[in-house]
Amino acid sequence: MAEKQPPAADVEEEVQPAKSAEDRKAASALASLDARGDDSSEDKVDAEAAQKAIKGLGGATAAKQEVKNVKVDAADVALLVDELELTKPKATELLKANDGDAVKAMKAYISA
Repeated sequence: MAEKQPPAADVEEEVQPAKSAEDRKAASALASLDARGDDSSEDKVDAEAAQKAIKGLGGATAAKQEVKNVKVDAADVALLVDELELTKPKATELLKANDGDAVKAMKAYISA
């Protein structure tokens, strides 16, 4: 016969501690968005910390840098597509951001 399973207990999510003060501030801002309190001081969210947290998550893509009007070589685009496994538009954007220099573009991609 089948053994009886113990009742499922409430399992809290394991939250890893933030590594830096900026990470802790961002985590606090995000946590305060979910908190529901009657205290008016808790209702105010540090907008700057929330923006940094969103940017850290990659959600703020609207603030892209202005791309320079640089002519890129098709061979350089093909090189980045093959070696870094990027799409052609991403490779072209990366090359334009690095003045069309494939070596600088690869270094920037790897260090980012």
